[in-house]
Amino acid sequence: MTFIKKTIAAVLLVMTVCGHSQQRTKKSTAPKKSGYTITPVNIQNVKLTDAFWLPIIKKVQEKTVEYAIQKCEEEGRMDNFLIAGGKMQGSVKGQMPFDDTDVYKIIEGASNTLISEPNPKLETLLDSLISIVKIGQEKDGYLTTWRTINPAKPPAPWVPVIEGKRWESLQISHELYNSGHMIEAAVVHYQATGKKNFLDIAIKNADLLVKTFGDGADQVHGVPGHQIVETGLVKLYQITNNKAYLNLAKYFLDNRGNPKNHKLYGAYSQDDIPVIQQKEAVGHAVRAVYMYAGMTDIAAIENNKAYGDAVNNLWNNMVNKKMYITGGIGAKHDGEAFGENYELPNLTAYNETCAAIGNVYWNHRLHNISGNSDYFDVIERSLYNGLISGLSLDGKKFFYPNALESDGVYKFNRGECTRQSWFDCSCCPTNLIRFIPSIPGLIYSTSKDVLYVNLYASNTAKVALDKNNLEISQQTNYPWDGKVLITVTPKNEVPFTIKLRIPSWARNQVLPGDLYRYKNTSTAKTIVTVNGKRIDYTEDKGYITITKKWKKGEKIVLDFPMEVKEVVTNTKVEGNIGKVALEYGPIVYAIEEADNATNFDAITIGAKDTFKVKKEDSLLEGVNTIQTENLKAIPYYSWSNRGVGKMKVWINYKE
Repeated sequence: MTFIKKTIAAVLLVMTVCGHSQQRTKKSTAPKKSGYTITPVNIQNVKLTDAFWLPIIKKVQEKTVEYAIQKCEEEGRMDNFLIAGGKMQGSVKGQMPFDDTDVYKIIEGASNTLISEPNPKLETLLDSLISIVKIGQEKDGYLTTWRTINPAKPPAPWVPVIEGKRWESLQISHELYNSGHMIEAAVVHYQATGKKNFLDIAIKNADLLVKTFGDGADQVHGVPGHQIVETGLVKLYQITNNKAYLNLAKYFLDNRGNPKNHKLYGAYSQDDIPVIQQKEAVGHAVRAVYMYAGMTDIAAIENNKAYGDAVNNLWNNMVNKKMYITGGIGAKHDGEAFGENYELPNLTAYNETCAAIGNVYWNHRLHNISGNSDYFDVIERSLYNGLISGLSLDGKKFFYPNALESDGVYKFNRGECTRQSWFDCSCCPTNLIRFIPSIPGLIYSTSKDVLYVNLYASNTAKVALDKNNLEISQQTNYPWDGKVLITVTPKNEVPFTIKLRIPSWARNQVLPGDLYRYKNTSTAKTIVTVNGKRIDYTEDKGYITITKKWKKGEKIVLDFPMEVKEVVTNTKVEGNIGKVALEYGPIVYAIEEADNATNFDAITIGAKDTFKVKKEDSLLEGVNTIQTENLKAIPYYSWSNRGVGKMKVWINYKE
């Protein structure tokens, strides 16, 4: 952590020169207004010990955060705040109008780390970064450094400047996008530390937005070009109880597609028709899922049927017609956008890493309304495949798009056909930083006296139900093995319910809907035992429900049937006709030229092929491979860690 120590020293020097000090206050006890019927168990109550996820999270915490801070320093992200605040001389640095958000996302990811485990040095670093952010904020709360530095010269030539005024180019200026990421990061930092130094910056900015935007004659009529401020404002409402923030979030959503409010941006920004009329996932995929998450918040908090119906229609369209087998979304490089229904190319697939992250955020909200495991089937598929594929095994190289095929020539990754060390638009690396440390918060959730077990990973968690407190632990080698041992230790021996999710792949279902299916139906069933006795069970919304008077130390064992499965696609996806993809448990596999150097393009899977699963501890940091006489397949997420080469997820099939 030598670099971080140097960074702290340098930033503290700036703070001393500029007269800024750390602000410490006691954490607020204001109730959180969720609106959701199901509540995730906070990551501070989940101690992860998992052999799969813990190394990935630690890699982000110990390598990627430090690396990203170094890159942000090199490219002037921090300098922009100091220049905007008059503490440094110079012009705006960087190439994007949203470069400020890289700093915010690093703070958010590091704050999620603090929620899991206190770290005084890291906390000091965050105080330092927050003090730099504060320097760049204008007196009335405005915070977009490039416009403060020189409103006539944005860093990107595609940002139009008319008069150099605030909010004049909302479609592309990213001023509200900057606010959204800043507010989200500030809320997480407050939840992690109880300090208000960042939260006060966010509140000051949000208050300016409330004053600025609305239907009043002296207010700006408009909506953000790139959504995320909506979910940020909702989160700020949830911890402050200030309904003005919720109202503004809904104002932004209500006025999308409203030509009386502003000149419409079109389908690219989901601004062609009102949100409650939208039934097809279109346009820029990241903007879309961020907006859908905000719409789901409104549906939950206000019990708004129109919003609820809209997000259900959009989800059904996406999952049934526009989602890749890896959980990725966004078929087209042009516009970083969803394609037409069933348009799912492999070589030119886009599947932006940020879109996978946004999709998890959205599906988690949908589960918190419904308790339906379909949403966690999407989450699990994204997590193990199209999301962590965005991060290299060393934590310092990245995919912006995530293709499902590579010919070793087509430069799909913003100018490269392999992973890159950074991007001029570095949204994906820093989004991985903000998201990955929060993964333990997906494992469990509660509703009254019901505990949902949503994901399987070794951990120990403390859970508060309405009428009882309990400790629950998991021991498992998932996803490489299908056995999970769960130990339940309640404080009081009173009845409560545990719901255990049966993953869709263990129920002969790839994903909800008919976009994908397994070529052969497995007859193997999940086996469930309680205290050594096998139980019969029925499924409800994809969960096994066990209600009883639990005693201390009772044990549940789940044994999911792990088999190599061949996946086929709906024939409306023309590029996958006559091809299969391989899965083992929740993992999607790919063949890579590094393991299949001979006649790579001629590799086929035959009807009589026998699959062998082999654990290779020395390969790609330890993976299960799938092998036949003709091929060797590795987990998709791990490809492109051994140089440039060909890769395929969908493999020709021969009867």
